[in-house]
Amino acid sequence: MLQPNTETLRPPAGPGAYELRFQSLFHTGKALSFPCNARGDVQLDSLSAKALENYLFARAVVGHEYATPVIQPRE
Repeated sequence: MLQPNTETLRPPAGPGAYELRFQSLFHTGKALSFPCNARGDVQLDSLSAKALENYLFARAVVGHEYATPVIQPRE
């Protein structure tokens, strides 16, 4: 899947310690983010129905509505 940016990541932590962030290409400050592991794997069965819908939408429109997602530590 995606490779984390090793310059900004902390040592590996448990599931949900990271987020997969899809930044809008057109609206500054608008983004969708989802809990993931250090590799960017999102546990789809743990998402609510709306979050799953948003995740699938964001993945489908990468390059059109959202930038390629990045893995980052959760704050």
